[in-house]
Amino acid sequence: MENSRTFYNEILTEHNMNPEHKHKLMTYNKEMRGVNPSCGDKITLQLNVSDDGIIEDGSFIGDGCAISQASADMMLDLVIGRSVEEALTLKDTFLKMIKGKVSDEELEMLEEASALQDIAHMPSRVKCAVLGWHTLEEIFNSDNQGDSVSTEDQ
Repeated sequence: MENSRTFYNEILTEHNMNPEHKHKLMTYNKEMRGVNPSCGDKITLQLNVSDDGIIEDGSFIGDGCAISQASADMMLDLVIGRSVEEALTLKDTFLKMIKGKVSDEELEMLEEASALQDIAHMPSRVKCAVLGWHTLEEIFNSDNQGDSVSTEDQ
């Protein structure tokens, strides 16, 4: 247990202190704002998706706790370069992990994001961890780019 906690802390700290994807994109064609009203975390997710459905680039801007910001950065690590379909499959797998219902094989698919597995045991932090992932889901479910999504009902 101690090793997994150390891994969790190192990964979380690295993605929070040195997020690779926390900046505005110069070119993007999808944007969605996500808000966690219970704590005030907020992100704006920007994606550049090609005509053939590949997420070519992505970033986020916003403010919030270490978990929400690190989770969004890890998510972008996973989905950039993948198809929208693959990204949504990873989103489903991440949400299954947060609910404690993921297989070891599925967990491997999440790479560093699997470090957030223990969030399942911290109910008050779940909305923080899923904010970016729900925003990703909504960016593809919404015809109204620029709308906001809330984790209040998650």
